[in-house]
Amino acid sequence: MTLNSPLLLAAGLLVTAVLAWAVVVSARRRSAALVAAGAAVPGGRGTYLGVGLTVAGVGVLAIATAGPAAMVPVPRTAGTVILAIDVSNSMGADDVAPNRLAAAQRAARAFVAAQPDSVDIGIVAFERGALTTVRPDADHSIALKAIDRLKVTGGTHLGTAITASLAAITGKKVAVGRDGAVPDIGYWPSATVVMFSDGQNRGGDVEQAATVAQKAGVHIHTVGVGTTAGATVKVDGYHLQTSLEEDALTAIAETTGGEYHPASDSARLDGIAGSIDLRLTVSDEPLPLAGGLIGLALALLTGGAAFTVLRSGRVI
Repeated sequence: MTLNSPLLLAAGLLVTAVLAWAVVVSARRRSAALVAAGAAVPGGRGTYLGVGLTVAGVGVLAIATAGPAAMVPVPRTAGTVILAIDVSNSMGADDVAPNRLAAAQRAARAFVAAQPDSVDIGIVAFERGALTTVRPDADHSIALKAIDRLKVTGGTHLGTAITASLAAITGKKVAVGRDGAVPDIGYWPSATVVMFSDGQNRGGDVEQAATVAQKAGVHIHTVGVGTTAGATVKVDGYHLQTSLEEDALTAIAETTGGEYHPASDSARLDGIAGSIDLRLTVSDEPLPLAGGLIGLALALLTGGAAFTVLRSGRVI
């Protein structure tokens, strides 16, 4: 338990102690006077119960004025979320209307809108080279503007997308060694990456990058944008067939403790915001106790006054 004003507590308890002492002295003097007069001295616990309740009420009120609060664990959705969005040429395919990138942008915006202010959101756009367009921030309007600016360009590189997302989380460069060595970037259990992609990877370090995330406690949820039947997309004057490749996206999710979410049409993409559960973090938050203590003090004071009047016809 914590106190806002320990001095008020000390002063209140001192007043309570003085009041209790005065009651005891007064009772002794009254008993002595009755003995001297040859009268019977009232006995039994009931004689001083009303006074005792009153003194107790003053003591509880003294504690309440000090502003006590109990620290209680409260689970809440908090932490950091990186939305990694594929902007490679294949995301221009129209097998998800109006095209894969536009559908992913709409789903990403819905996801951002569904998050509370306690979640910091960053944006990573990736193709051959990933670019952190917005670092994690509690101001979600910044993330929404970054999503709107995304354009189709380049080729997919899932490994780079993962390391760039981890760099945005940690605030420092993250890279897999040329020999495949996995760096230690610390432990970030309240961080999550949500990756929107068609899974057409052109890089070879996906497994190692996913292992880095797994060791750092970062879950990666992957969202497959597109259909397995695919569509034709025009790139540099050439028509290329492109289709959703789920294996890489599924492997990334499984390695890091996340989930793979297939989204073969706009309706399923629109529901992504409600299907991805962020982890709950538990933090200690103060629970004010003054209100309850004041209520208890008033009950004791009222009971003490009523009992005293009924027993003796006097308040003291």
